[in-house]
Amino acid sequence: MMRFAIVYGKDDPAGNNIIENIKADFFLPQTPIIETKKHPIYADDLSTKKYPELRGLDFIIFATTHKSEKGKPSLSIHAPGNWRSADLGGKQGKLSMTSAPVLKYLFKQLNKNAEPLKDKYHITLECTHHGPSIDIPCCFIEIGSSDEYWKDKEAGKVIARTIASLQDYKPNQNWIPAIGIGGPHYCPSFNKVQLNSEYAVSHILPSYQFPVLQSMIQEAEEKTKEQIKEVLIEWKSFNSEQRQELLEMLKKMDLSYKRTSHVEK
Repeated sequence: MMRFAIVYGKDDPAGNNIIENIKADFFLPQTPIIETKKHPIYADDLSTKKYPELRGLDFIIFATTHKSEKGKPSLSIHAPGNWRSADLGGKQGKLSMTSAPVLKYLFKQLNKNAEPLKDKYHITLECTHHGPSIDIPCCFIEIGSSDEYWKDKEAGKVIARTIASLQDYKPNQNWIPAIGIGGPHYCPSFNKVQLNSEYAVSHILPSYQFPVLQSMIQEAEEKTKEQIKEVLIEWKSFNSEQRQELLEMLKKMDLSYKRTSHVEK
């Protein structure tokens, strides 16, 4: 059985909504629930020294709000980390450890559980962004993007049910661990890949973080618990010169690639 913890912020409305639903409707006696004083994106101190209950854990889920300029209602999942600057927690150029199959499993569960809310909420992956920087495999699962939705009990219950489903998680040996490169923040191509193919995507490097550096790809590979089998590229995100540079980089790193448009999904 997977051992996981849930982390939320003391003053985070969506986090509190999700935790209230977990405590009311789901029995998780082996699951530590940790409240942080600061927002979880700044929780770089999530260590076993400070929190002994994290010892032996397989995964951490951060249950939080999601904010966007447009305020679009969303239920989202992503791995944390900073490709370049550390403007919102974490460390510059450092990603957190994550697990490609756990992210895939959670995203599939979220889509299934959120079926009744799909007319109201956008169910999506996000690219890897913001802190914290931690070594225990983790991800964020969020309600966006304004106070009305952060406190929506239906959304809170959907997220709570998705988190609780990790009790039943079993690795699928047919899934192929991969990292994603290209596309916008909300990852339309990788949403389809994660839901409808055998690829399990961990960290996603979006177009707005270009140019791609070898150190970025190496960081994404090292901060995925499983051995990466392939790099999935949203081909249209690159011009011909950028593609050539990227492919030479991948060849040098002995990493194979596939276009997202060539993935059966």
